[in-house]
Amino acid sequence: MAYFTTSDGLKLYYTDEGAGLPILCLAGLTRTTADFDYVTPHLTGHRLIKLDYRGRGQSDFDPDWSHYSLPVECRDIIELLDHLELEKVAILGTSRGGLNAMGLARGAKHRLLGVALNDVGPVIDPKGIETIKDYIGRNPAAKTYEDVAAAMARAFPEFSNVPEGRWLEEARKHYTKTPDGLQITYDKHLRDAVLAAGEQMMPDLWPFFDAIEGLPLALIWGVNSNLLTADTVDKMKKRRPDMILARVPDRGHIPFLDEAEAVAALHKWIGEMQ
Repeated sequence: MAYFTTSDGLKLYYTDEGAGLPILCLAGLTRTTADFDYVTPHLTGHRLIKLDYRGRGQSDFDPDWSHYSLPVECRDIIELLDHLELEKVAILGTSRGGLNAMGLARGAKHRLLGVALNDVGPVIDPKGIETIKDYIGRNPAAKTYEDVAAAMARAFPEFSNVPEGRWLEEARKHYTKTPDGLQITYDKHLRDAVLAAGEQMMPDLWPFFDAIEGLPLALIWGVNSNLLTADTVDKMKKRRPDMILARVPDRGHIPFLDEAEAVAALHKWIGEMQ
């Protein structure tokens, strides 16, 4: 296991495996490096770097939950790159990770080789935000992994043709078994940060998306997503006609990334950087 220490003293967990094109994998809001387990076998021959944000997974929790913000996470990412002595990386960003990628394109574009967005764009559907508010920071009522897996299957009707056993894998990845039951793998105060951010006016993220101009860009879209609408996808494509677009059927927010459409898009994206 590898850690680095941020400028404000937190130890953040990361993995660094393989050789070749460096691809930094940035997970979703409440997720960890495990977000990329399914796609990893499809990206052999490349250097995959995965990060647990502060307050998630095996990284330190921040005593000040207001630091669970995109600007601070972007600073952490730059400090990780400096720690690894990497001048530039490609970023594969799932949901929150994609927002961080756009932030870096706006503020530190010289550190980027390309960006792949997994089911996220510059407009976030309010329905998706409300769904996040419903669950974030709360431990599941279910007491076993099997019960959580069954609950997930019921809770996500926008997903179909899911590989057998996948929901159980998801349950094991995103909840920890304790004597008191299953618990979330992130700081419960992330909820406070999200709710506080929701009380502020959402900035216009289109300039952040436009900042990716000139870099290879891919978008993997779960066509049943409650976070990224077809209208936003169309507008993204119009602004970046060269954007590689994977429309992943039978998936909502977020595709697992091992779907055939997602893998093909990522390979094409990688090819543009080699």
